[in-house]
Amino acid sequence: MRMILLGGPGAGKGTQAKKIVDRLGIPQVSTGDMLRAAVGNQTELGVEAKKYMDAGKLVPDSVVIGLIDERLDADDAKKGFILDGFPRTIAQAEALGELLEKKDMNLDKVISIDVPDNDLVERLSGRLTCRACGAMMHRLFSPPKVDGKCDKCGGELYQRDDDKEETIRQRLKTYHDQTAPLIDFYKGQSMLTEVSGQGSIDEITARMNGVLEG
Repeated sequence: MRMILLGGPGAGKGTQAKKIVDRLGIPQVSTGDMLRAAVGNQTELGVEAKKYMDAGKLVPDSVVIGLIDERLDADDAKKGFILDGFPRTIAQAEALGELLEKKDMNLDKVISIDVPDNDLVERLSGRLTCRACGAMMHRLFSPPKVDGKCDKCGGELYQRDDDKEETIRQRLKTYHDQTAPLIDFYKGQSMLTEVSGQGSIDEITARMNGVLEG
């Protein structure tokens, strides 16, 4: 199974990807993880990527595609893979298509986890992080027993800057401007299936399993 997971920030892509990994025994290919590993291992592409990252610039598509090219040749990707966080733009999707064609591979599924923006804002802006142990809690879904205190260690809970509403709205705008057009791109290839990301994790997983079995 070779597949792409799409969805806005907070839609639950990471959670569902891990469940698919466990179920199908295929790797989750995350561009963020690949970049960190390449930089840490000081590979040729990692050294190139680090120049841009140190300058606060986006890593060029050519470097990211190069990393994916190498990653998809690994033994654990022979049975398939889940692309998480890539492609983000139409240009990246087109480059990915050319890469897969070169490798004589086809995409089997493109699944978009659909959650309304206001629900995503509620999910992300309610997150609280413990300064001491890093545990995550949520004002609505898993509120602390004592206001402002971590249930696990009693440390102070705070809201990270990237969990503030104005930051989340900006992330959503970027998603709609750059990544949401991929939905129409893959619809045009009759490859896209949209899955509701509302409800419990188990309910969403059941919907995902229905698509994977279809």
